[in-house]
Amino acid sequence: MEILHRDDLKRGGFAGLRETRLVMDRRVYDERAESGTWDGIGNFVYLADAKFLPNGETRLHGHKEIDVISVMVEGRIAHEGSLEHGQLMGSHNVQAQRAGGEGFSHNEINPDNTENRMIQLWVLPERSGEPAGYKLYSPAEGAMTRVYGGSTDQDVTLDSHTLIEVGLLASGNKVKINGPFVAYVTRGSGRLNGKTVGDGDLIRGEGLEFDALEPTQLIVVHTDQSN
Repeated sequence: MEILHRDDLKRGGFAGLRETRLVMDRRVYDERAESGTWDGIGNFVYLADAKFLPNGETRLHGHKEIDVISVMVEGRIAHEGSLEHGQLMGSHNVQAQRAGGEGFSHNEINPDNTENRMIQLWVLPERSGEPAGYKLYSPAEGAMTRVYGGSTDQDVTLDSHTLIEVGLLASGNKVKINGPFVAYVTRGSGRLNGKTVGDGDLIRGEGLEFDALEPTQLIVVHTDQSN
């Protein structure tokens, strides 16, 4: 098992946000990957931990053939763009957008006079040329909620063999996931495979057992082991 500490990496950003990139998969970024960043797992290729400045925004920009998952840690985001224009995300909400071949444009805006915090993950699509799509989730308290991935015969989540789950865990809640994983702690702390981890720790390994020591937000990326 390996642990990467966010605060050991370079802090950058653009427009109205400041961010630390922790995953910049070499399949996509090649020599442009920043020093110290990791490759992903499955089709997961990017993770950034961002804080929007008060009233900051990303500015309108577009994507094609990428799935963009945004996890709110604190504060709010006002979403503008070609998919679900006007949607407001609050703390702990998760937004999943599929660009597909159709593509989408978006601008994420901090509507408040205080900083907020959002984690963004990118996943490569398994099929090219798909229509654009949008999902919004409010993860359940005390459990892991799947916000991305699954079979093509359901429409609760955007389909993929790469799975993303978000947990809003209480002290004493336990999580167990088989197979290879990448996990990111965004609030709180816990014991993961016997090691204490906390906010800003990115962990990868084989088989996850997590025990929350306090209220914790946990993001886990793994792959469908059924095939």
